[in-house]
Amino acid sequence: MSSDTDVAIHFFCMGAEDAKAFTRSFDGNVRRLILISSCDVYRAYGRFVRTEPGPPDPTPLNESAPVRERLYPYRSKATHSEQLEYWYDKLEAEHIVSAAEHSEFVIARLPKVYGPAGTNGLKTVYGFAHQPSWRWTHGYVENIASAIALIAFHSDAASQTFNLGEEWTPTTGERLARLPQRSDVEPMEGDYDFSQDLHCDTSKIRRLLGYRDVVSEPDAMKALA
Repeated sequence: MSSDTDVAIHFFCMGAEDAKAFTRSFDGNVRRLILISSCDVYRAYGRFVRTEPGPPDPTPLNESAPVRERLYPYRSKATHSEQLEYWYDKLEAEHIVSAAEHSEFVIARLPKVYGPAGTNGLKTVYGFAHQPSWRWTHGYVENIASAIALIAFHSDAASQTFNLGEEWTPTTGERLARLPQRSDVEPMEGDYDFSQDLHCDTSKIRRLLGYRDVVSEPDAMKALA
């Protein structure tokens, strides 16, 4: 029997099979199931990586924004069916966890997460210096952890989906204007459509649950640059 404070959080749920195992193990055995998902579920992401046809979706993207119509956004990069890129899809995982029959669910959609453990070079900022007007929502790891802890136990989080990340997403140029110059980061290459911003609206968790950043995003980036 679960208690009122029992929660299960799946941080590394990559697709349908992971989600099925998660719900099979914990649905009804804990009060709340929390799925750590990704903002790559949005149709805007598919348009950015050119897997979804159509014009750019308007941003910022709130939790009701259209999701991708095509599954497995990285499958074209896989050379065999056992590779993560072949079967990865957080959208399938969301559908399964949100259909849990005996426990509450919460979906947390993460932006680009950065922090001192392996991502302190801010390559996802400096690497897109050639796209100064583009927006991509980021989230400092301490702020993301604080948000996840809040949704784990807040009563108003039940059966909700939340975008996590910085309160306001500046353009790449605006970020770089307040960071030291660097010449050691190679430009990020890829067949991307930069007319599609990956700018997420994170106001829901702030409004509904009273979330506040632990560390200001500008200060976090300056400390890591």
